[in-house]
Amino acid sequence: MSKIIALVDGSAYSESTCDYAAWIAAREGHSVEVLHIITRKLDADSNLSGNIGLGARSKLMDQLADLDAQQAKLANERGRAILEDAETRIKAAGVTDVTTRLRHGDLLEELLEAEKSASLVVVGKRGENADFASGHLGSNLERVVRTSAIPVLVASRAFTEPKSFLLAFDGGKTAMKAVNHLAQAKTFAGLEARVISAGIDGSKHAIEGAAATLKAAGFDVSHEITEGTATEVIAARIHVAGQDDNPDGADMLVMGAYGHSRIRRLIIGSTTTEMIRTCQVPLLLVR
Repeated sequence: MSKIIALVDGSAYSESTCDYAAWIAAREGHSVEVLHIITRKLDADSNLSGNIGLGARSKLMDQLADLDAQQAKLANERGRAILEDAETRIKAAGVTDVTTRLRHGDLLEELLEAEKSASLVVVGKRGENADFASGHLGSNLERVVRTSAIPVLVASRAFTEPKSFLLAFDGGKTAMKAVNHLAQAKTFAGLEARVISAGIDGSKHAIEGAAATLKAAGFDVSHEITEGTATEVIAARIHVAGQDDNPDGADMLVMGAYGHSRIRRLIIGSTTTEMIRTCQVPLLLVR
């Protein structure tokens, strides 16, 4: 049995991260591993012991060591509490095979090690300061998406069971991987499928091939090529929470992650990053 990693940090997005992980695990028959990583945050202004007498400096160093030990203990206790709450929430959703892991170290190193036996990572869009940084990405999210070797689901603020998904298709390698993932995964069975390409990326032959693959996998699928930039085209066709002007918008977005060349991204920016930042529905990214 494969597993799904739910990466939690105790932020406002941790609950929806658990909910989406549970929803996918139930549909796929997978287990869930809840992972909380405690990282060491280095502060350039934390040298509080400089420029004072030797005796006082030694005393202060002892006090700082005690403070570090207390902070480490609190971080461990907080981490265990976060994991316990997450495990309870996922089991309440009907998933019985749930494990937890508390790790110390670099986020990416620990995640890459954990995902060796996993099929999907679920992570919230923003971290602990989500309420104060609604227009910004979580500090580690883009690093996770760029580094992870398996698909990453970026959870929206609140869980809503998806009934449809929109595949943003540009004909690239990662877009084709996204098509194959959709065709093979049980997660999306029974969901309405829509495939769209922006005019700048659109190829009638390529998008028809993608739609045919999904149709052969049993999806009720529609497809279109629409003029406009990718971000404009996608934004017009996804559900926006609390708004009634787009009731037929898809409630999950799927796309290949960072599919264009590094040079093109430097010139015109990244559609992937913009969608992570602005999208209000869960976003599945396939590399």
